[in-house]
Amino acid sequence: MSKHPSSTVPSEIIEQKIYLIRGHKVMLDADLAELYEVETRTLNQAVKRNLNRFPKDFMFQPAAVEEAALRSQIVILKSGRGRHRKYLPYAFTEHGVLMLSSVLNSPRAVQVNIAIMRVFVKIRTLMASHTDLIRRLDEMEKNYDTQFRVVFEAIRQLMEPAPVPPSRRIGFSTEEEK
Repeated sequence: MSKHPSSTVPSEIIEQKIYLIRGHKVMLDADLAELYEVETRTLNQAVKRNLNRFPKDFMFQPAAVEEAALRSQIVILKSGRGRHRKYLPYAFTEHGVLMLSSVLNSPRAVQVNIAIMRVFVKIRTLMASHTDLIRRLDEMEKNYDTQFRVVFEAIRQLMEPAPVPPSRRIGFSTEEEK
């Protein structure tokens, strides 16, 4: 009797686990292990047994500076004795994630990899359409005179990401601060 893999992971969860390091969209070993429902140690052991399948453009270890920047974005260290990472994480590019399914070779790994590949394709499609939109806007701007410049500037402002609001201070305010 074969065991069916648990339900696939929602794309929103996968999207939150994709980071940009060295200009590559990558996923970290701990995040992948969580999605595959295996220990990070188990995932890394499988990778080390098959290092010939993971060239540098498939997998790399971020430098300590890059890892520190990642740590500020996400929680890599866990609280409690013996729960922190002793080694730098492995970062897997899209091709590295694809290769993981052949190394882990479990029904869960196959299903999760399919979901991850769909998210990478979605991201690539969104980026391509955004780039195409900017190119077309530039072409239109060249063809029209200055009276439409305000319209083009307004469109560009709408395409900009929303600014992050300043965080509120926590605690009591004094009369001087009001």
